[in-house]
Amino acid sequence: MSEEAPDRWSAEFWDERYAASQRIWSGQPNARLVEHAADLAPGTALDVGCGEGADAVWLARRGWQVTGVDVSGVALERAAQHAAEEGVAERCTWRRVDLLAGGDEVPAADLVTVHFLHLPEQHFVRVYAALAAAVRPGGTLLVGAHHPADAAAGLRNPELARLLFGPEQVTALLDPADWDVRVADAPTRRVRDAEGREAVATDTVVVAVRRGEPSPG
Repeated sequence: MSEEAPDRWSAEFWDERYAASQRIWSGQPNARLVEHAADLAPGTALDVGCGEGADAVWLARRGWQVTGVDVSGVALERAAQHAAEEGVAERCTWRRVDLLAGGDEVPAADLVTVHFLHLPEQHFVRVYAALAAAVRPGGTLLVGAHHPADAAAGLRNPELARLLFGPEQVTALLDPADWDVRVADAPTRRVRDAEGREAVATDTVVVAVRRGEPSPG
């Protein structure tokens, strides 16, 4: 892979990857989302990089009105089907958005949840700042990602190790005058590596609440 590898983040790349199999992901919501969003009062949610829709469906079943965005139209079709099968289609909206191409005008929401969105360095600050800006006053930003420690553990593609990031790269974008950072951590969990051996994975987790009073309604 070249240093820039632009195709890896393109709609064509992800459409082909999704089309190559009936399902890529487990169909279950991300564990860090469940851990940190289960007790939040439902409102509007933005699921960034929603993939096949498991997180969005989980939120919708808990009463959230969810907008799922992804670069892949194939993924969004599957997400819409998943929502329909679970009976929450009316609580979900799907939008194709290419964040790297400058499509960072995403709708404001009470919860902006972003999991495993690993971007080229030159795009990281712009995109994550835009996603933080989409959080309404009183709302929550929830970021989950693979931590750089995973590279040393041999759990990630070495060619992509430079894309892994710690919580400090996210919190550095959050002005303390505007944000109350509730969690900035690197918790571990036991997983199986590509050869089936037990290993310890490290997650990047950030939970921050935007200061200010929520808008009525």
